[in-house]
Formats: sequence, C-alpha cells, structure tokens
Amino acid sequence: MTNESHDTALRIGWIGAGRMGAAMAGRLARAGFDVTVWNRTRSKAEPLAELGCTIADTIADLRGLDVVFTMVSTPADLEQVLVGDGGLLADPGQVPTIVVDCSTVSTESSAAMRQACSAVGVEFLASPVSGNGKVVRAGGLSLVVSGPEETYVRVAHILEHLGKGATYVGEGDVARLAKICHNLMLGVVTQCLAEITVLAEKGGMPRAAFLEFLNNSVMGSVFTRYKAPAFVNLDYTPTFTPILLRKDFDLGFEAAHDLDVPMPVAAATAAAVQASVSSGRIGEDFAILLDLQAANSGVTLRPENVVVDDGLSAADQAI
Repeated sequence: MTNESHDTALRIGWIGAGRMGAAMAGRLARAGFDVTVWNRTRSKAEPLAELGCTIADTIADLRGLDVVFTMVSTPADLEQVLVGDGGLLADPGQVPTIVVDCSTVSTESSAAMRQACSAVGVEFLASPVSGNGKVVRAGGLSLVVSGPEETYVRVAHILEHLGKGATYVGEGDVARLAKICHNLMLGVVTQCLAEITVLAEKGGMPRAAFLEFLNNSVMGSVFTRYKAPAFVNLDYTPTFTPILLRKDFDLGFEAAHDLDVPMPVAAATAAAVQASVSSGRIGEDFAILLDLQAANSGVTLRPENVVVDDGLSAADQAI
C-alpha cells in the first residue's frame, strides 16, 4: 500500500462549486490532486477547469472515484446529491470509497446520510468547515471531522491541503454539533461587535480607529479583524447571509433543548438575527447586524471609505 499521507494518488470528486466549494476544490487542484467537479449550474464550476479540474456533466461521473467531497447548502440538497434520483449512491454497483461532507447540516441529517452510505459500503466523514471563500484562498480554513478514525487517517493529508488543518473530534456525527456551536459564537460575537462599535461611534469615535484599537488588543481576533472592513466601509457583500445564520441558531437551540443547556446570550442574539431576516435584507452579509444596531441607537452610519487590513492578504495572491 502506498503512503497516502504524502501522495496525491487518490482520485477526488467534488459536488458543489459555490463560493466555498469552488475555492476548496481549487486548492486541491493547485496541490496536484486529480479533481472532478460537478455543480448543479455547470457554468459556476467551469472556471475550475483553468486550475486543472475536470468538469463533470452528471453526478454519475463521480461514482467510480476514491473520495467524493460534498459542499451544499441544505440537508435537502445533501440528500438529493447522495440518494436522490441520479445521486452519487443511486447505483450500488458503482460507488466511491469515501464520502466527506463539508456542509453545515443537522446531526440527524448527517446520521441519515451516514446510514445511507453504510448501506452501500461507502465510508462517511462529517467535516464541516469554518471560513468563507476568501479565508479558503488565504489558506485559513479550518475543519472539524467525525466518523471512523481510520477513515479520517486515510484522507487527513487531503484535508490538510484545504487550509490550516483538520481537528478530529470523535466517532459518529459530533462534528456537526461542533460546527453549530461555532456558528452560535459567530453570531454572538458579531452582535457584540455591532453593539460596542455603535456605542463607540455614538461617543465620538471613528469606527476605523476604534476597531484598529480593538483588533490590536487582547480582545481582537482573526474574526473581528476580517469583519472590520465591512463594519468600517459598510460593505455587505455576502460571505454568510442572515438566513443561513438563522438556520444555524435554530439547529443550535434544538441541540440545547435536547441536551438541557440554557443559552441566554445566544437567545438574545437570535432575536437580533431574526430582526435582520425580517428587515428583508437577506441577500446581504450578516454584518448588517451593525446597521440594525445603529438604527435602534439613533445613529446614521456612513461609509468611512478608508483601507482596513482584514488579515487575509494571502487571498489576494491566490489564483
């Protein structure tokens, strides 16, 4: 057997070439892997051909590959691409060896897809991710993985090429809970950042100056730094929408209910997230929480039109 920890011999399939999926598949192609990509809208996948990816006409073209990654938006999408009509598992006589799902779905949905894979002899890893397209291109993506440990070991070298690395957290679908917890904190931190930024501005400070101070202090983080340009210049180009964040809060509260964990801070944030959805601005980035906080505080925000370092300059050099 070859040493898979150092080679690129495994043939990889990729389902889902949205902002995240395309960036992730592109990293594997640049690392020298043989990658075949399918996307519902073929035109979104076609730019990956310039990086050496093969663009598939149907999901069936991926069935004979070694490892197939899925990166889709909803549990219904995941079910469709795996077990739906024409899906990856539709022909039990020709299936991949391993499926690695990087989508953010519920534990229950993940378990159902794990069972469907097992029924036809396919190994399944849950591997949700933290980051956005620019984070992927900058090499900053992080992954959390659960499932059979021996399966994880077989693909760990592939996961390492997707970003900063992967953390194995155990058997089954516990990685889903890890990602949901992560996104609960994503919302809570963003709402907190919106509140203190509006407070600082109403007290007479430019947002750029306040956030520079914050990001250089012990309270700053990778996340607060790369959200700073949106807050300073009111650029709400979507990386993650209010609708998607609300979905993850719903999943988080389901888990909290089942595990009897009170979450008062998350509950307060959920109200703000719902307000952002109710505003109708569902196509913008969830950083519009800043606008809502400003409106509730009697503050009129204007872009400051200054250059702000988001800490992701490596993405600008990526192909």
